[in-house]
Amino acid sequence: MSSDASQTRVDEPGHPNESDRRELRTAANHGLALATRREMSSGRVFAAALVALVVTLLCVYALLESTLQAIGQPAWIIDPETASRFVAGLPGDVNAGILGLLGVLVAVVGVGFVLLAVLAGRPGRRVLPSTRIAVVLDDEVLASALARRARTAATVRPEQVTVVVSHAEAIVNVRPTSGVPVRAEDVLAAVEDELKRLRPEPYPLLRVRVAGTGVIGA
Repeated sequence: MSSDASQTRVDEPGHPNESDRRELRTAANHGLALATRREMSSGRVFAAALVALVVTLLCVYALLESTLQAIGQPAWIIDPETASRFVAGLPGDVNAGILGLLGVLVAVVGVGFVLLAVLAGRPGRRVLPSTRIAVVLDDEVLASALARRARTAATVRPEQVTVVVSHAEAIVNVRPTSGVPVRAEDVLAAVEDELKRLRPEPYPLLRVRVAGTGVIGA
């Protein structure tokens, strides 16, 4: 009887079966992946604003020159008709080397904008493992955590430790206190332990540098 009741309860509306639970887990994982991907891709706000500003300035200038020509006033720089004849007559008397250089410059700028639009940006962020929420850590926060562990291992003041985190590596620089030796192996082990605890992705290559000269202790 208990088996029949259990079966009836599973089939009732509002009680998800195993297939429904798998679908819910898949949807949740997909949502986490989308949220993580969105946080890990840099925006194009600056590039878009720059292009919009340049286009706006060119349009305003063209409108200004057209207005001056319409009211019979001299051109501010060059009137549209003269500019059109100049472009149509290229290369004309213009040095071919200068034209080639300008062409290369325009091509490089164009390729740069195309790559900026197509390739994914790489902001200073890393993903931390989590099955419930999307956790993204800024490189500055990671550097602060590594510096704290390195400072504790080296027994130095905060200003004697600097950490530089790039996409591929994390460099820990330690300036020991005069008369107090610091073993780079101890600092490396402590910082590596912190990295293993956090497990950031991408995982940076760790380097520790201990300065040969110390600072005078307070």
